[in-house]
Amino acid sequence: MDFEFSPRVVGLRERLTAFMDEHVYPNETRFFEEVEQGNRWEPPALLETLKQKAREADLWNLFLPKAYGEFSPGLTNLEYAPLAEIMGRVTWASEVFNCSAPDTGNMEVLARYGTPEQQQTWLEPLLAGEIRSAFAMTEPDVASSDATNIETSIRRDGDDYVINGRKWWTSGACGDRARLLIVMGKTDAGADRHRQQSMILVPIDTPGVRVIRPLKVFGFDDAPEGHAEVGFSDVRVPAANLLLGEGRGFEIAQGRLGPGRIHHCMRLVGVAQRALEAMCRRAEDRVAFGRSLSRQQSVREDIALSACEIEQARLLTLKAADRMDRDGNKTARDLIAMIKIVAPSMACRVLDRAIQIHGGAGVSQDVFLARAYAHARTLRLADGPDQVHMMQLGRNLAAAARADG
Repeated sequence: MDFEFSPRVVGLRERLTAFMDEHVYPNETRFFEEVEQGNRWEPPALLETLKQKAREADLWNLFLPKAYGEFSPGLTNLEYAPLAEIMGRVTWASEVFNCSAPDTGNMEVLARYGTPEQQQTWLEPLLAGEIRSAFAMTEPDVASSDATNIETSIRRDGDDYVINGRKWWTSGACGDRARLLIVMGKTDAGADRHRQQSMILVPIDTPGVRVIRPLKVFGFDDAPEGHAEVGFSDVRVPAANLLLGEGRGFEIAQGRLGPGRIHHCMRLVGVAQRALEAMCRRAEDRVAFGRSLSRQQSVREDIALSACEIEQARLLTLKAADRMDRDGNKTARDLIAMIKIVAPSMACRVLDRAIQIHGGAGVSQDVFLARAYAHARTLRLADGPDQVHMMQLGRNLAAAARADG
């Protein structure tokens, strides 16, 4: 693959970096201060102001691989990777550019699998940043890393489907601007295990949908988006809300999670890089036992090891993105699994070292590290835990070796 960015990507990186320098980093603390005031689940005025500025700057919907009318620049995964890395340096920055999960994955699902009516109703306002959405897959009562375990029922009743079940870690469902849930559940418990599941569009204000509570990660509730526990009690929606057809949910999930997984990894490289830079500044500025921390051998080793691990993850991310562009998500599945195993763990290690070098400040609200660590640690579970990716990757590699004889 060619490691040189195209002139277009170089220009976008420069513009995006300038936008972050002017508008995002100076407002990082203010964002959380506004969230703490009044309704925690209402987007702060600052966020809406910055979103408008980003749209005016033509830094909008950068994630969508293929052009979708006026809403997308049509970048490839490889072209998007360095941009996602820049956005990932601040936990909430991707929303400024309408590139935030779970909306990105949901928009890709609607763009790829939605009917024209579904796209007009939901995709277009999502692409315009007018509403937000959530993805309801994980359940508290079963091991949802095996999606065939999911028990929520989606039962056909005349011209409708009726949904019953309970979900949690439904990211985005707490926010006041959430309007749509994409729900995964069983339409046929007797079918082949990979044909039991379907996905359906559920407006969040449908009778029977109840956002039970926000879930916290190490004490952080991630307002104003949040991760909700959601109940579905005889929720009735039109049959036309089903995506692609009965029994196609597993197929949709695989198509959705491939890009979503690598987007997370791109952003994790960014936050780890920022942690390394903070680590270096702290080591130079902080004096302990009569000399700067940067003169301590253990600190130098932490800095060096972090730089090596970040660059390894960055290159693997770019390789996976390039393979996705060239050969498709299915062909790139092993590389996607590799980076999903590598990047969250790498980010956790780098952030932990940065926290240690910052001392008490590292675990406080005064620097970004503690919040970023909570986010990175969550991503060792989100979109499939490390162990599942390792199990499937090992299976695929062993099978390939057998086939080669």
